[in-house]
Amino acid sequence: MEDMNARSPVLTLEPLRGWGLVRAAWSDLQAGLRLLPLAVTLGWLDIKMRYRGSILGPLWLTLSTAVMIGAMGVVYGYLFHMDLKAYLPFLSLSIVLWGYGGTVINDAGTVFTQSTSLFHAMRIPVSLPVTQVIVRNLLILLHNMVVVVVVFAVFHVLPQQIWSLLFSLPLWIVDSFCVILLIGMLGARFRDIAPIVASLMQIFFFVTPVIWKPELITTGRHYLLLDPFYPLLEIVRAPLLGQRVESIVWEAALGHSVLLWLLAAILFCRMRSRIPYWI
Repeated sequence: MEDMNARSPVLTLEPLRGWGLVRAAWSDLQAGLRLLPLAVTLGWLDIKMRYRGSILGPLWLTLSTAVMIGAMGVVYGYLFHMDLKAYLPFLSLSIVLWGYGGTVINDAGTVFTQSTSLFHAMRIPVSLPVTQVIVRNLLILLHNMVVVVVVFAVFHVLPQQIWSLLFSLPLWIVDSFCVILLIGMLGARFRDIAPIVASLMQIFFFVTPVIWKPELITTGRHYLLLDPFYPLLEIVRAPLLGQRVESIVWEAALGHSVLLWLLAAILFCRMRSRIPYWI
């Protein structure tokens, strides 16, 4: 009887506080990282199931992107009086990069509510569905980059300062993880978050230099740095277009990212354990 009492309990019901929340959140992230192969498999399965029975399969993603870029390039190139040789490479790369970022943020609002059955069936790391969303959208990004490669080859665009992508691409991945966590937790608690985020993304699409070049703004261009999407978009887009990234753009991108990381970390530590109950 004394031996049974000496054993540690199977389930500790005492609520976590202080550093206990931080350690539990860190353990969740480690568990999710160990399940990365599963997240890759689930992300690829999402794409296969979406185009199940289709003849072209995921190539529909590439085809639809090519048609949209071709149509928008002609129309907006005429409206903005832009040279198509310079505008089409800019537009194609901008649309593809925005497609990744916009889809990630839109998917974030329902990342946990769509995994309700998985959470209720077994104990899984909260970070697993987040990684699944990133993998799925990275695979879509790779499909769409085929269009960019073709456009660059046609107009003889040579990327420069490729070494900077060694810093900007990992920054994108970390930011994607944090923004999905942040919006996903809020979306699990408040179901209005998903439509609100979708509406905001439509607004940011037009106010961010995606279909128009930043050079079109001659006065007050520095205010673009307040847009959290512009610096992150520019640190990837500019080197691929053969342009130099200004240091102030890097500073703005890092500043927005640090704020995002801190906010996501604070909410993740406090709200992580409540997600299965909310969904």
